[in-house]
Amino acid sequence: MQKIKETSFREAWILCLILGIVMINFPFVHIFSTNQLIFGIPKLVLYFFIGWPVSIAVIWFFVCSTSTDESSNPDSDNEDSL
Repeated sequence: MQKIKETSFREAWILCLILGIVMINFPFVHIFSTNQLIFGIPKLVLYFFIGWPVSIAVIWFFVCSTSTDESSNPDSDNEDSL
């Protein structure tokens, strides 16, 4: 059971990494790289200034949800650290 949780956790981190890399590469940057302005700010700048904090928030929520799952599990491997 512990192996399955570790594998799922690792796969989720890999997914976050891949989505972050895709977010800053050609297809998405090209979509927002236009001469249009939103509130006087270029779309690409808004994309990065909004996308970066959103990606950090998603990772933060992910970490918080996994840490609460581990702390609520009394059968975790905390006995080895004693």
